[in-house]
Amino acid sequence: MEQPKNLLRQLPAVDQLLRHPLLQELSQKDHNLVVACTRQVLAGWREKILAAGIEPPDPEELVREIRNRYKASGRSSVRAVINATGIVLHTNMGRAILSQAATEAALMAARRYTNLEFDLARGERGSRYEHVAGLLQELTGAEAALVVNNNAAAVYLSLAALAAGRETIISRGQLVEIGGSFRVPEVMAQSGTRLVEVGTTNKTYLRDYEAAMGPDTALLLKVHPSNYRIQGFTHEVTTAELVDLGRRRQVPVMEDLGSGFLVDLENYGITGEPTVQAEIKQGVDLLTFSGDKLLGGPQAGIILGRRELVAAIARHPLTRALRVDKMTLAALEATLRAYRNPDRAVQEIPTLAALVARPEALRRQAEQLQALLAGVLGSRARVGIKEITSQAGGGSLPLTELPSWGVTIKPEQITVDELGRRLRHTDPPVVARVQDETLILDVRTLLPGESEELPRALVEALDGINDSPGNHENVGWEAN
Repeated sequence: MEQPKNLLRQLPAVDQLLRHPLLQELSQKDHNLVVACTRQVLAGWREKILAAGIEPPDPEELVREIRNRYKASGRSSVRAVINATGIVLHTNMGRAILSQAATEAALMAARRYTNLEFDLARGERGSRYEHVAGLLQELTGAEAALVVNNNAAAVYLSLAALAAGRETIISRGQLVEIGGSFRVPEVMAQSGTRLVEVGTTNKTYLRDYEAAMGPDTALLLKVHPSNYRIQGFTHEVTTAELVDLGRRRQVPVMEDLGSGFLVDLENYGITGEPTVQAEIKQGVDLLTFSGDKLLGGPQAGIILGRRELVAAIARHPLTRALRVDKMTLAALEATLRAYRNPDRAVQEIPTLAALVARPEALRRQAEQLQALLAGVLGSRARVGIKEITSQAGGGSLPLTELPSWGVTIKPEQITVDELGRRLRHTDPPVVARVQDETLILDVRTLLPGESEELPRALVEALDGINDSPGNHENVGWEAN
């Protein structure tokens, strides 16, 4: 093996590479960035040579790598991605897609001065929360409403405001872990409340709550298992039973619903998830849920409940630290307005539309995409269709399998894993499923116009147009 020092001498100098016509062309646009990219690429190869004693690439390959790095440096880190996984609320791809009305509202708020905290009628300072509080009360029947930046914050703030230094009673079976390894017991501990666990993992009875209650009990907490289910030999206390106990003992009942449905989708075959309105009607004193899950809006934590409890939460110093911005409020208001007409909401809110998409319509879409891809790809790959199932994702509807259709692709010259990797480097990137040595494009999560982008992306991936030494990284994601 040749000595690493000798191999290092084979690397061209920065100024030599910069004289290459392709890099000179880029230098006319941004010379400093080209120089920086050249130095980064050469530094990377020096490390590889010293570590493994590998042969350096030829100058042409170095130039290609520098151009790819230059291109990547000028691209926004947050990019549009084609989600062909069939996971509607994909946590790692931003969860809910906003409706057109919500998108336009957020854009307006971003581009213009707004009356975010200005009361136009009185000509003085107002409250940002009033923009959505009335709508939430109207849609849910709650006495009062408050919005913070996500549901974990809503739970944390509510416990800090109402139960710090006192006890909160919860069933052991509801001490769940949410996304990013955040756990309910840890959130509760940080809020300052003392956690009191009752019952067992699979069975909790009303008598368990009653036996644990005392003068220091501030809240009875119920956490809806939105991202899991315990089945079999189980028993849990119903919301109505817990509410009755709370009223008898004059202790507020708080429920973390996780994902908040504002419309009943039972007619579409989606069952087992309570609506926000139904839980409020049962008399819970405080209810929290996410804005960017089943609601289909922007990331937000929504707090509903009795007027005096919500007011106490709003007065807590942490409320300012956890408040939402103008774009979130504008998008949330537009999303909520659609729910005044549930049929309209199902059509206009992309999350709901994707969840209720009919299998027969998805099959027609898959057949059209199959024909389009087969004509373009030719002998590069075998293209077919397959009946599959989609998921809600985002920690929602864990037992619900949504019947769907996918386009199957089996490449002839490269592996399926390699095709999946290359698709993640097209523009825009395409993220698909790889299953049983087949790449699957689930049409349920394809947005309007994206089917027309897929042929070019697949040709580019199969032909290796987007391939480069800098593109060989491992990419993973959470399914929920």
